[in-house]
Amino acid sequence: MPLSNSQYQTIMRIYNERQYEDKHGQDRRRAEVYACIPRVKELEDQIASCAANCARRLLDGDTEARQAMRTEMEQLRLQKAELLEAYGFAPDYMEMHYYCPDCQDTGYVDGKKCHCFWKEQTKLLYAQSNIEDVLERENFSAFSFDVYDAGETIPQLDMTVAAYMRQVYGWCRDYVDHFREKHGNLLFTGGTGVGKTFLTNCIAKALIDQGQSVIYLSANDLVEIFSSNKFRTDSEEELRDMYQYVLDCDLLIIDDLGTELNNSFVSSQLFYCLNERLVRGKGTVISTNLSVSMLRDTYSDRVSSRITSGYMIIPLYGGDLRAGR
Repeated sequence: MPLSNSQYQTIMRIYNERQYEDKHGQDRRRAEVYACIPRVKELEDQIASCAANCARRLLDGDTEARQAMRTEMEQLRLQKAELLEAYGFAPDYMEMHYYCPDCQDTGYVDGKKCHCFWKEQTKLLYAQSNIEDVLERENFSAFSFDVYDAGETIPQLDMTVAAYMRQVYGWCRDYVDHFREKHGNLLFTGGTGVGKTFLTNCIAKALIDQGQSVIYLSANDLVEIFSSNKFRTDSEEELRDMYQYVLDCDLLIIDDLGTELNNSFVSSQLFYCLNERLVRGKGTVISTNLSVSMLRDTYSDRVSSRITSGYMIIPLYGGDLRAGR
């Protein structure tokens, strides 16, 4: 999901607005303190004057000026802190308060995109794609048990499809509710039209609303990112960043695993992706038409082992729900 120039500028305008709001908020808080405690302004003026005097003395060759300044400024700052506390203000009340302290609302840390930039990028790309419209239609609020057969029994479970889907719904809600602590992994299996994509959309929407960074990719799109990162030389830095974000976003959703062209390169990259996300404690949700045994036959032992050992496997049953639409 590389950004165009206009998309990049859209995100940077968000950061410019945040920086303006940060400064405006600080000015407002400082004015509030000055009105309540005039002595604080006097102390700040003294601190500034002390620093200026020290600079002049250092230029004149006074080597003891620095230590003297430190002692005096420390005393002045202590008086200021005591006044703020006495009047019920937090110690950092007059400081800049950032939306993201890590990048101080610049979008970058050490020349690299901050995690908050990636979240803004994901939100923008969702807003400019069809997936946002889909998530407005396919979410937990729109979930209905009426579409599931209350008369058809699942032999291996000895319960109806409708009853089983109530369990599945509960598992999915529990996954979302405890995502921040657990960052677990889910595998939805089942035939075409049984609701796998709908459930992944429900989870995606709920977590995006929580402020989690979510990337939703078809298996083919994921392979394209693998291939581009490995073999393409254009937009190298952006591709590398995108590849890393696939590994590091809060939730990666891989839709229709098994529809991509599979080979040794794809299997090795898929293993690295799944394994790396497990190591980093990041959540992954996979949907596939393949059964667990078919997954073992299709992918390497390492891939199938990671999935079967590290994921909650949720098979879905019943007929094609879209057939009656």
